[in-house]
Order: sequence, then structure tokens, then C-alpha cells
Amino acid sequence: MRILVVEDDQRTADYIAKGLVEAGHVCDVMDDGRDALFQATREQYDVMVVDRMVPGLDGLSVVKAVRVAKIKTPAIFLTSIGGVDDRVEGLEAGGDDYLIKPFAFSELLARVNALARRPPMQDQKTLLRIADLELDLVRRQVTRQGQPIELQPREFTLLEVLMRGEGRVLTRTMLLERVWDFHFDPKTSVVETHISRLRAKIDKPFEIPLLHTVRNTGYCLHAPR
Repeated sequence: MRILVVEDDQRTADYIAKGLVEAGHVCDVMDDGRDALFQATREQYDVMVVDRMVPGLDGLSVVKAVRVAKIKTPAIFLTSIGGVDDRVEGLEAGGDDYLIKPFAFSELLARVNALARRPPMQDQKTLLRIADLELDLVRRQVTRQGQPIELQPREFTLLEVLMRGEGRVLTRTMLLERVWDFHFDPKTSVVETHISRLRAKIDKPFEIPLLHTVRNTGYCLHAPR
């Protein structure tokens, strides 16, 4: 794989790069956020490993800008900030995973490999429709009853997963894996928070709800029955 590492601490950067190269990957290291953003938009990478606190442009802003540029390269944040709100902020900025410093390289490598195994979304429908709710993957637009609905990137992905699973109950674990690519429980309310925000946008302004909570099980999106 080709991996972009954004880390301004020389010792940590060398540690990560050495391990990735020994694992057979190609690694580019940037110690400045602005340079990293330029590199990420100029070259194609399989995974980005991004320290949240780098000079020039912080890691959070780098990933946000990359997502605005429609670049879907999976990103894992490295951070010494371990609070729940900080981790959720990173996920909402477009990050796919996080790792708290100090960390073991073996764990970082396992998470990098997990992100890279995410299957590409090919040969799938690009226009999803349930009742009067439509999601256009090409135009990145969501409408209900013809009215446009503005969603954040992670909300959009969550809605897509729910619509593709129409009528099926998706558990919290399933959503963590499919939307955030987490294969562990991050011990946050990130799923519940995003479900609440999504429901406020696609259901509450309208008469008939489509997004349903199945108590002690998960969530289900389906047309009126």
C-alpha cells in the first residue's frame, strides 16, 4: 500500500515509517499540515495516518479539507487527546479511526490494514429510494418529497447504509463497522448521536417516520407499512 503519514515529531514519524516500510508498504511522511493537504490532493494513497496536532494546518482541518475535495482515502487519527468529545469530533471531521498515543506499532499496522480492506463500492445502485426519500450517490444529494436535505458526510454514509439495508434491522455493531469501519467498540455514543441528527433531518419535518429504533436491537429504515 501507499500510505501518507502526517506527523511532526521526528522520532514518532521515523518509528511509523520504519515499521510500515518493513511491512512492505510505501510511506510518504509530511511534518506540516498544509504540505500534507497538498500531497493528499496531488497523489493517490490507500490510507492516511494523521497526527491531530501538526503545524501549518492541524490534522482535523487536513482531513476535513480532503473530504471536501471528495477524496475518500481512509484516515486514522493519531492523538494524545483521549476524551470522548475529541474522538467524536475526529470521526465527524471525516476520520475513520483513531489511536491514542503512546501506541504499539502492531496495533497501528492492524488498523491500517483493516481500513485498507474496506471494499470499494462498485456495481451498486447510485440512486436509492424508499417511499418519498431519495439519495443520489452521484450528485451527493438527499431529498424527501422533493425537498433538499443537507447532510454531513458521515450522516450521508449512515443514511446510505440504512437505505441499502431497507427493512432489515442494523445493529450498533454493524453500523460501527459499515459506517466508521470500527471492528471494536469505541465506547462512545457516536452511533446514537448520528442517528438522532439524521432522524431530525429526514423524519421530523415530515408526517410519516421512516427511520425506526428497534429496542435493544438496532435501527431500521423502511417505507410505511
